[in-house]
Amino acid sequence: MKNGNAPEQLDLFGGAELNGSPPVLNGVYYEKATGMFVSFSRGRRYKEWPAKTCTFDKEWQERIKRERAI
Repeated sequence: MKNGNAPEQLDLFGGAELNGSPPVLNGVYYEKATGMFVSFSRGRRYKEWPAKTCTFDKEWQERIKRERAI
């Protein structure tokens, strides 16, 4: 490489932390404390939907609650 920096290898399948920093949230998660579905983009909170009035597919909602609860 021209600038002498070695490329950084990313752990795409398990990596909890890279270089000691927490992972950046991307996607939709279920927030247990508020009972809301929350979308994140580049680690920033983007949009919220109340779980009680959410019109998304029920199977999807249950999967997100199981797999992506924060």
